[in-house]
Amino acid sequence: MMIKKLFFLFTGLFLLTTACGTTTGEQTNNSEELKVEDTSGKPEYLTYETFVDKVWNFEESPQNWVYEGELPAVIDFYADWCAPCRKIAPIMEKLAKEYEGKIHIYKIDVDEEQKLAAVFRVQSIPAVLFTPLEGQPMMQAGALTEEMYRQIIDEQLLKK
Repeated sequence: MMIKKLFFLFTGLFLLTTACGTTTGEQTNNSEELKVEDTSGKPEYLTYETFVDKVWNFEESPQNWVYEGELPAVIDFYADWCAPCRKIAPIMEKLAKEYEGKIHIYKIDVDEEQKLAAVFRVQSIPAVLFTPLEGQPMMQAGALTEEMYRQIIDEQLLKK
């Protein structure tokens, strides 16, 4: 319970200081090139279609969260124009390598995948969804430190 209280406290503090609003910015297509790369040890870029296949088919079960993955996941909602998003991008790269085979690290470009951003009511970015194998996912708005992401992954997703 104390971890949840600390989590929400950090969420509020970082949201106030490290988030970008999603109502401004330019739409880019840079992630299209990245989607075709080998994703082993790297974050995987999701589209609407791949999200429905790999994470949650909200079209079939809109009221029930049913995680489709075989490993816990960290889903980074981002935009190329967002400075805090660019700040955590290397952290997500590092975590993808460190936790390869234990969790999935996914990235969703909110400019290209506006419907997914709307499903999760993403209003500021970065927004990171922590998805355990069982139970409900947890959304974290704002940029955190690498150590904080690692702690959430270890304690909430991997139950270390």
